[in-house]
Amino acid sequence: MEHFDFTYSILIVALPAIMFLILGLGGKYMKPVVAGILGTTSLSVMTILSYLTAYQYFFVVGKVDGAYQAIHTAVRWLTFTDKLHIDLGVYLDPISVMMLVVITTVSLMVHVYSLGYMKGEKGFQRYYAFLSLFSFAMLGLVVATNIFQMYIFWELVGVSSFLLISFYYIKPSAVAASKKAFIVTRFADFFFLVGILLLSYFSGSFDFTDITAQGAPFIATMQGSSFLGLSIISWAMLLIFMGGAGKSAMMPFHIWLPDAMEGPTPASALIHAATMVVAGVFLVARLFPVYAFGAPDILHFIGYVGAITALFAAIVACTQTDIKRVLAFSTISQIAFMLTSLGVSEYGGHEGLGYMAGMFHLFTHAFFKALLFLCAGAIIHAVHSNEMDDMGGLWKKLPITGIAFAVALFAIAGIPFFSGFYSKDEILAAAYEHNKVIYFILSFAAGLTAFYMTRLFLRIFFYEKKHYHHEPHEAGPAMAIPLIILAIFAFGAGYVPFSHFVTSDRMPYDAHINMQVAITSVVISLIGMGIAFKLYYKKNEIPDKIATNVSTLYTWALHKFYFDELWLFVTRSIIFKRISKPIAWFDRNVVDAFMDSLAYVTQAAARSIKGLQSGYIQQYALAYLLGALILVVGFAGWLICFICK
Repeated sequence: MEHFDFTYSILIVALPAIMFLILGLGGKYMKPVVAGILGTTSLSVMTILSYLTAYQYFFVVGKVDGAYQAIHTAVRWLTFTDKLHIDLGVYLDPISVMMLVVITTVSLMVHVYSLGYMKGEKGFQRYYAFLSLFSFAMLGLVVATNIFQMYIFWELVGVSSFLLISFYYIKPSAVAASKKAFIVTRFADFFFLVGILLLSYFSGSFDFTDITAQGAPFIATMQGSSFLGLSIISWAMLLIFMGGAGKSAMMPFHIWLPDAMEGPTPASALIHAATMVVAGVFLVARLFPVYAFGAPDILHFIGYVGAITALFAAIVACTQTDIKRVLAFSTISQIAFMLTSLGVSEYGGHEGLGYMAGMFHLFTHAFFKALLFLCAGAIIHAVHSNEMDDMGGLWKKLPITGIAFAVALFAIAGIPFFSGFYSKDEILAAAYEHNKVIYFILSFAAGLTAFYMTRLFLRIFFYEKKHYHHEPHEAGPAMAIPLIILAIFAFGAGYVPFSHFVTSDRMPYDAHINMQVAITSVVISLIGMGIAFKLYYKKNEIPDKIATNVSTLYTWALHKFYFDELWLFVTRSIIFKRISKPIAWFDRNVVDAFMDSLAYVTQAAARSIKGLQSGYIQQYALAYLLGALILVVGFAGWLICFICK
């Protein structure tokens, strides 16, 4: 393997950190346009470096004996033992290089788009500083050389999302949403940390090279120990997955993502559609050898969690009227597809199809979902509302946005020749080969996806003509150009021979379309789109009649199956009232009372004897004489008793 020049790849991570400091500390002294251009220029350089890294890795130095190798450079940061230490550095392998391309490309489009969308906003410089911080955190996460470095940047991603969600901090809803996201993901991250400690204790290392090595002896050791019916390695990998489930908004930790739409729409495209929420998928993929060889039962569990979440989110999306919330639940469903694909995968060759398909869908989804969010931003910018009821008949008024939205619609619905078709087909093929139950659940969810996305498209651009107070029109070039570029990616990303680059064992192979699965999925998608076209192309009473006929299901779906209310019940009535309140009572009435009693006794004793230290010589002399007299009397009494005997 040729020598890999590390010097420029570190800049991919370092540049956004430097830009965050520049914009964060000096942004108030700059004009907004200067801050925006600085941030965008920095992202442009990072994007070029990422594509250069991808080219050099995949086509120049990455392969040894036909397989892609991990290339890493790190410096020692903290040392615990000779073997157990934490390094900081850059770890490049197929999935991390792919993520560099995805993150920088989408982030660059968001930076350019925000120049137009956020123009005139108070805190414009602060917004670009937060974008740089997020880019730094996410890039540091995907190139982490060890699981503890990943955890550090994992938490920094959470901080970045908190800052961006609460950007409009004068809105109570934005503040509440940011706190909700932060608390829910921190709750899940606690389990992640416990899993890391278990895994590192038995493996004796934090480094991914050691942890994911085939035949690593710690796997057998952890499999030989059990607790409550599960091996220790199963517990560790389950806890780590719970951290990933929180970040990727899987049930039951999904409740934060829809509310996170309170942040600026471009930030939603970056954080909650293309990068942050796929961190959980990336985590499972990074540790996939450990799951496959050490905890296949947890891998199967992940498959079922993903399938159920995909269906649940798709059902809820069918009833939402806020266009950003529809896209939020769509994101939950699509991320669940990726995790399900990992869950039905094995290690190596064609048996690892699910791994390749999940990563492929992560790649294509980033572009068409970011495109959908930016289209939503252009629509909101034009009509000044998030609600479908305030939209309609915009096809001729917003032609560029409409065409871009249509491209993204065909991609997410899995229509042939668009990117989503190729990645989704591989997921369904992997599920079909390994678990028919999951395959049928995903197929139904895919049909619902085609339905609710077509519903969204038709309600915005057709359905009924609206009279707007201000005539809607296309935004300027800063917003239109990213839509066009992302539309090209959303169409063409599926033509990348992904199995030649990203596989479970890093050995390229040729993947083929399963025609039976493909034809079935296309038919299901077309049926979903056809039903939506019938119901929503022109305004009619059929949707209301259907909602009335299935009122119970519709009400439950509209209220997101009351998961928010369930979490409130759990936290308020169980955690706070049944657990925290008794603990607080015990703390106040037992612990505090005991300590207060000690203090009271000490003070009382001190008050009673403080006269002994009065400072008066007469008192000291009297006490001395009394003491001497007592000793004399006592000694005399003892002597008399002794003589009498």
